[in-house]
Amino acid sequence: MSWSQRIQQALEQRRQNGQYRQRTPCQQADARSLSIAGADYLNFSANDYLGLSHHPRIVNAWQQGAARYGVGAGGSAHITGFRTPQVDLEQQLADWLGYPRALLFISGFAANQAIIAALAGKDDRILADKLSHASLLEAASHSPATLRRFAHNQPQALAARLAGPCSGETLVVTEGVFSMDGDSAPLAALHQLAQQHNAWLLVDDAHGIGVCGEQGRGSCWQQAVKPDLQIITFGKAFGVSGAALLCDDDTAEFMLQFARHLIYSTAIPPAQVCALQEALRCVQQGDELRQRLRQNIARFRAGADGLRWQMMNADSAIQPLLVGEEGAAVELAARLRQQGCWVSAIRPPTVPPGTARLRITLSAAHLPDDIDRLLEVLHATGD
Repeated sequence: MSWSQRIQQALEQRRQNGQYRQRTPCQQADARSLSIAGADYLNFSANDYLGLSHHPRIVNAWQQGAARYGVGAGGSAHITGFRTPQVDLEQQLADWLGYPRALLFISGFAANQAIIAALAGKDDRILADKLSHASLLEAASHSPATLRRFAHNQPQALAARLAGPCSGETLVVTEGVFSMDGDSAPLAALHQLAQQHNAWLLVDDAHGIGVCGEQGRGSCWQQAVKPDLQIITFGKAFGVSGAALLCDDDTAEFMLQFARHLIYSTAIPPAQVCALQEALRCVQQGDELRQRLRQNIARFRAGADGLRWQMMNADSAIQPLLVGEEGAAVELAARLRQQGCWVSAIRPPTVPPGTARLRITLSAAHLPDDIDRLLEVLHATGD
């Protein structure tokens, strides 16, 4: 079979399975609304949980940073791409979350790949919640370590895995708030188990940071847990992009020597880092935004009572409606778009077979009337 034949076969299989993905260009998009092909929609698919992506202070900080530093880093952080703004932001993040060190990465996906690839050896094992993000599971499966998954949010399942023999080291992996189900991990129980077995705990808190905990410090802070490795990302509540690893001094130095995604990637532009510094201040000062988001979540969940689709047990900004089959989820999303509500249908392989869903995401930027309109459309469509 030629390369072209293999590609065509794979694409056709995706189409037949109802799993074919397509990009949709937006003329305008923010946390509350978007415009596509001349039509306007309420946006219930963004991860901009606090509505900061268009915050004037953050936009202005990026513009001022670009005027001073230019629009690119010009090289990796190990060459010429590590500037004063990066130094300052890393220290600010470390101080904020109570770690000795923070290291900046170009994305959360790159951070997870880099950390696991650098740490995991052939005698080690990685025990990951079965619903962990693809970046974590892919990195673990491609590493020389043994990957074993444990039942979602079940500490007793992790305990059973930890009881098994391992000649090397053990890394326990989970998300703080799960990106597709919207529920929270029992971090305190997982952390206690990891400590009892001399294992390290890695928590990817992409969807918790900025949203929960004092000053938006995230899931780990909220549950009084300090994992050995904490990943935070800036493409959700921060409204920008990029990521950071929080860890101890020796681990940070190890990553600077051996994390290839960090060493060989162009650094985050200093202008973007200027925007992130302002975004951090907005997150720290964002109690009112977090309160507004909590009110929107409560309003949606109360109004969704009685819908024909199963609600997930989630109190986060991620509110999935379990539909089941891929085609039904795609059709439901299309019907909502016809009524001016943009909601994404999530299908396998992103989620397990038979659990296709609408992934509704809420923001502090949504008005009560926006929530009510979505609920009105959902109830009308479900009748």
